[in-house]
Amino acid sequence: MEEKKMTERESLELITTMIQRTRERYIGDGNILLMWGYLTVIVTALVWIMLIMTHNPAWNWLWFAIGIVGGIATPIMARKSDRKSGVKSYSDKITSQIWTIVGLASVVATLFCFGFGLKGFNAWGMMFAIPLLIVPMAEMAQEKSLVAGGAIGLCVGLFTFCCIVGNVRLLINWFLPLFMVAFACMMIIPGHVINRKARQQR
Repeated sequence: MEEKKMTERESLELITTMIQRTRERYIGDGNILLMWGYLTVIVTALVWIMLIMTHNPAWNWLWFAIGIVGGIATPIMARKSDRKSGVKSYSDKITSQIWTIVGLASVVATLFCFGFGLKGFNAWGMMFAIPLLIVPMAEMAQEKSLVAGGAIGLCVGLFTFCCIVGNVRLLINWFLPLFMVAFACMMIIPGHVINRKARQQR
């Protein structure tokens, strides 16, 4: 049987298709980003409102809802996405490892904050800086909206870190709205952009 030689055009189309599929697999759909973005913004808004209305610091325990709800929802959504798209590629594994590092860093940071709290030191301000520094690093991938949103989040994270080091108080009246804007730029806007592009490609 005579082998069919690929034309230059067919070769380019194959390469383009492979790059596109790798890009789509690398980024995935935007639903997980949207879930984390909306979850963070909603919990932040709720904590902000309740602290202003009641002045009761006990409402800060609501922050743990982000990790609990997100930690449960993410693997469920990821498995659903895997069933749709099939076998995991190398880029999927890299992406998964990056987000695993982000998750572990958040858990370790939480444990450190608890440890400092037992010694009478309040280190919880770090939990605002950590996600604004490590999440943008993980996001700066191939999607322009992720790079732009990650850059905004990183700038807010560096500003937050400077405030902590410089003993500038992160007051709820100005910092929590800034925190919500950062997460909207890092996750909500890119998530909608990715989903829109995915719909256009179908």
